[in-house]
Amino acid sequence: MKLPTLDTLSTIHTDGSRSFVHPADVKGRLTSLKKLVAFILLVVYAALPWIPVNGYPAVFLDVQERRFHFMGLTLAMQDLWVGFFLITGLAFSLFYVTALFGRLWCGWTCPYTVFLEHVYRRIERLIDGDATARRRLEDAPWTKSKVARRVLKHGVFLFVSAVIAHIFLSYFVPLGKLYEMMKGPPSEHLMAFGVMAFMTGALYFGFSWFREQFCIILCPYGRLQSALTDDHSVIVGYDQKRGEPRGKVGSTTGSCIDCRRCVQVCPTGIDIRQGMQLECIGCAACVDACDDIMIKLKRPTGLVRYDSYVGLHGGKTKIIRPRIVLYTLLLILGAGAFLLSVSRLSSMNASAVRMIGAPFYVADGTLRNQFLIRVINKHNSPSTYRLEIVGGMPPQLNVAGFVERLQLPALGEEQKTLVLSMPESAFTEPFKLQVKVTDEVHGDTVTTRVMEFLGPDSKLKSKAPLNAKDFIQ
Repeated sequence: MKLPTLDTLSTIHTDGSRSFVHPADVKGRLTSLKKLVAFILLVVYAALPWIPVNGYPAVFLDVQERRFHFMGLTLAMQDLWVGFFLITGLAFSLFYVTALFGRLWCGWTCPYTVFLEHVYRRIERLIDGDATARRRLEDAPWTKSKVARRVLKHGVFLFVSAVIAHIFLSYFVPLGKLYEMMKGPPSEHLMAFGVMAFMTGALYFGFSWFREQFCIILCPYGRLQSALTDDHSVIVGYDQKRGEPRGKVGSTTGSCIDCRRCVQVCPTGIDIRQGMQLECIGCAACVDACDDIMIKLKRPTGLVRYDSYVGLHGGKTKIIRPRIVLYTLLLILGAGAFLLSVSRLSSMNASAVRMIGAPFYVADGTLRNQFLIRVINKHNSPSTYRLEIVGGMPPQLNVAGFVERLQLPALGEEQKTLVLSMPESAFTEPFKLQVKVTDEVHGDTVTTRVMEFLGPDSKLKSKAPLNAKDFIQ
C-alpha cells in the first residue's frame, strides 16, 4: 500500500486517474458515539415532516402558499428578514465550533459525512465485504459474480438516493400530497418530479463515485479552517514526541510501530502522522484505530488523539483565549438579536399601498386617491380583524370600499380596495393616514405604513384644472 504524502493527493494516481479509497472497519468508543450521533441525525431528518406542531410539520417550507413553519413558528414572506439572523447565526456558530474543536462538524454531523459513512459505506460493506475484499473485487476481472454484486450495490444506492430525495421533497410538499404525486404520472407534477430526479441523480453520483472528493475539492469549509483555528484549537493529531522514531514491536524506539492502521481506516486516505491536513475531516477513526493497537501492545492510548497543537507538543491547551471570548460575545449578541426579532413578530401582517396607476385622479371637481389594503392571518386558526383609519382626517374626506371587520381562515389573506375622495377645492396640501388592524382573537395590533393623500400642486391649480387623463401615461 502506497503511503500518502503531503505533496500529492492519495486519492489521485500519478497519471491523474482516480484512486478509490476503501477505509477499513474500526471499533472504539469514539466510533460508537459517532454512530449514535449519526443515527439520531438520520432519525431527525426522516421524522421532522411527520411531527405535527400547531397543525403543521415541525419543519415545513410551504413555497406554494408562501408560508414557512419552524417548530410552531409560522413566517410569511414579509417575515423572511428574520432568516438573516438565523442563517448568519448558524454560520457563525459553525465558525465558533471550529475555533474550539477544528473540523468536528465535518466528521460528526455534516450531512454529507453522515450519509456517506453511515448509510452508503455500510451498504457497500454488507454487499462487497471488508476493505480487503473490496480492493480485491475492484482489481478482479469482470465475472458474473462481480457484475451481480455491482448491479445489486448500485441498485440499492439508487433506491436509497430516491428515498432521501423524497424525504427532502416532503419538507416542501405536504405528505398527503406527496403520496398522491408518487401514485400519479410524472407528467402531472413535472416540477416536483424534476427536483426529485435531479436530487436522486446527484446523491447517487456523489455517494457512489465522487465520495471523499467532495470534501477535498468542492467543500470550501476545509479551506477556511486555517483561518478559523489556532494553536489551541482541538484537532485530531499525532503525538510525534512520543511516537518517533518509529520501530518494530520490542524495539526501544517510539510508541509508533508503523502499522499504518491509522491510514487504512482514514475515509480520505491521509496519514495523520504528517500533521494537520486539508483532507482531514476530524472523524476520529484514526484515534480509535491507534488506541486499539496500543491496547493490544499494552501501551498507553492517546498516541493519536483529540488535542491542540500546543497540547501535542507538551504544552497546555487554553480553551478561554481572546478570540474565543470575542466569538462568544458576538454569538450572544447575535442570539439576542434573533430572539428579539422573533419576539416582535406579529400573528398577522397588514399593508397599505397605493394602487398601480396615477397617484391621484380628478374628475368632476372631485379629487380621488386609491389604495390597496392587505391583511394576512399567520395563525393556524381562523381569526377576526377590526380595521380603522387613524390620522388627521379632514371633515370633507369621503371613504369608500373600506370594511371595518374581516374574518380570515387559518393562514388566509384578503385584499380590499380603499378609495379616499374629497372636493378638489377643499384640498390645500397632502396629508397622511394609516390603517390600524386589531386581531380580536389574539389581541395583536398592527399599523400599516403611512398613506399620503396627494393632489394637484397649488401652483398648477391656479393655472388650469387637472383631469384624470392628465395623469395617465
